[in-house]
Amino acid sequence: MNALVEVNLALILFLPWFAILGTLYWAYPRQPRDAARRVFDIGSLLLAVAAFLLAVHWAHRGADPAFGGMWRQVLATAVGYGVFLGVMLIAFLVRRRWLHRRAR
Repeated sequence: MNALVEVNLALILFLPWFAILGTLYWAYPRQPRDAARRVFDIGSLLLAVAAFLLAVHWAHRGADPAFGGMWRQVLATAVGYGVFLGVMLIAFLVRRRWLHRRAR
């Protein structure tokens, strides 16, 4: 397998799922939808993908090759997905609190 594809396989496989989660994050709640909210949402999504990539590359390098090449992919995918969801959860909670404060 190509080395570039091997290291980024988790991103390639999870990209459709991340697109679905990102679309849901972007679309709800529907209001308010101003420039500040758009900037926050775009920043959150970019941060989540960047954190995912960093976590995947870190886990891929850190996995013990004694357990086989597949273990590197499994560990990298699990760690990266957890990091992506963690960043999105934090962004969701921060945005929710921010929007509630603005509504008052």
